[in-house]
Amino acid sequence: MANVTGKASRHAKSESKWAYIMVAPTVIGLLVLNIYPFLETIVMSFSKTRPFGLFELQGIENYVEMFTSAEFWRANLNTLYFCILTVPLGLFLSLVVAVMLNAKIKGRTFFRAVFFLPMVVAPAAVAMVWKWMFNTEYGIINSLLHARISWITDPNVVMVTCAIVAIWSAIGYDAVLLLSGLQNISKSYYEAASLDGATKLQQFFYITLPMVSPTLFVVMIMRLMSSIKVYDLIYMLVEESNPALTKAQSLMYLFYRESFVTGNRGLGSAVVIWTVAVIGLVTVVQFWGQKKWVNYEV
Repeated sequence: MANVTGKASRHAKSESKWAYIMVAPTVIGLLVLNIYPFLETIVMSFSKTRPFGLFELQGIENYVEMFTSAEFWRANLNTLYFCILTVPLGLFLSLVVAVMLNAKIKGRTFFRAVFFLPMVVAPAAVAMVWKWMFNTEYGIINSLLHARISWITDPNVVMVTCAIVAIWSAIGYDAVLLLSGLQNISKSYYEAASLDGATKLQQFFYITLPMVSPTLFVVMIMRLMSSIKVYDLIYMLVEESNPALTKAQSLMYLFYRESFVTGNRGLGSAVVIWTVAVIGLVTVVQFWGQKKWVNYEV
């Protein structure tokens, strides 16, 4: 009996050892590439940048400078405006596309690939194509509209332009995620609703929307986080010499300018910590509010 117990104990230890070995690369990568840089960013946010990559602690001066900067609050408003433009409309269009792709239509596999295609195209290539399409002089969009709109250089329009490109780029990925949620809904619900005389619109609001709400909630969190962290799209569409930059500069773009253009990495780190705090607060509010509209019952 003792021999069997000893073998079982050695076997359990061996399995535990291999389990630790298998998860070690992920844990090490998380510590080296995520946790350590984040902790260093926190320290940097309380520090003053010195030459040759050195820095010294100086307390909360970076945060005082940040909160008293009009440019910082403008970046907050720009980021909020971008979220308002992209998240609700993007979720709506993604859900519409997902419902259409879930229907029994010919070539739906082809259309799924087409809608997902923007996610596998290099962001730089996407930005260059859209930049050409939005060109004031010879852009195809102005040609179709028979107008002369300064899509990228007009401060009143530039954020709408960035939002259009962002929605177009993300709609396929979000639709595929929502499609997976739609395909998990049992057909028996729709059959029972049809027998009761429910219309397609009623089935959507009383069956589809409640049943897909958990997936919709996840997609909403992902899209909101992505919108708050937007940088590359604005960087590639709006040049530094662009007069509309002040109306397009997001929090992450401000971080880039402070850290890598002006060399004030302490203030740039403070902007990052503020952005992380905003994302955390928004996420907490979303999880608190999900109880009122997300349905986890099967």
